Amino acid sequence: MDETPLYMLHTEDGVALLTLNRPEVHNALNRALRHQLMALFPQLDRDPQVKVLIITGAGDKAFCTGADLKERSAGSTADMIDERRQVMARWAHALADVSKPVIAAINGYCMGGGLELALQCDIAIAAENAVFALPEVTHGFFPGGGACQRLPRLVGHQIARELVLTGRRWDAAEAKSFGLVGRVVPPGRALDEAMSMGRRIASFPATGVAQAKRALNHALETGLSAGLRFDTEAWVSCMHSDEWKHKLEAFARGERKA
Repeated sequence: MDETPLYMLHTEDGVALLTLNRPEVHNALNRALRHQLMALFPQLDRDPQVKVLIITGAGDKAFCTGADLKERSAGSTADMIDERRQVMARWAHALADVSKPVIAAINGYCMGGGLELALQCDIAIAAENAVFALPEVTHGFFPGGGACQRLPRLVGHQIARELVLTGRRWDAAEAKSFGLVGRVVPPGRALDEAMSMGRRIASFPATGVAQAKRALNHALETGLSAGLRFDTEAWVSCMHSDEWKHKLEAFARGERKA
């Protein structure tokens, strides 16, 4: 019986590094891995030692290529429908529900459900050799794990329609031009860049970071006036922590790095 863990987790300096560990199948997501991750995400969110979560894929060939199609092909239509309604409906926002910043470090292939997983992250960093695609329409279905909702909000409706309906591939440079990723780095450097960014964010007071993420997410769900009202209340929430006061007192004493 194969006892290789489906994921690896390491926490240091407030940053939890989660590595999908199925490199032999390009880190494809089978049922077992999805269920393990849906149990893990809330645990990481509650862990006071975790300030930032980084997700990446094992090996140098893929971040994640989405669903394990061999496993999926063995299921019946009834199984597929039940899984979609009972499991995938929760999976589509499981990572996005984490209140702490989540960074995707993308190397190699990032396709299908793997790209939908990256779309749930707050920040995406890609290596120059990253390859993206949403090929679901070529298989007779469509990217129903969040791409049709999140992608238009991120890159605009015209580009999203083209990418979803053609199923074509695109590279890291094009992904950055769309706004799909924030940074493109040399091959092998995506994780290093993500860790550096993660440590920086983790060094800040957690309350302000959490409220900033809430406000940024709220901007996708509401109009400007309602969003500004939300910002006011989120900012007031920061005042209930003493973190800001300690930081400003240190700044006033000239300890600018405090």
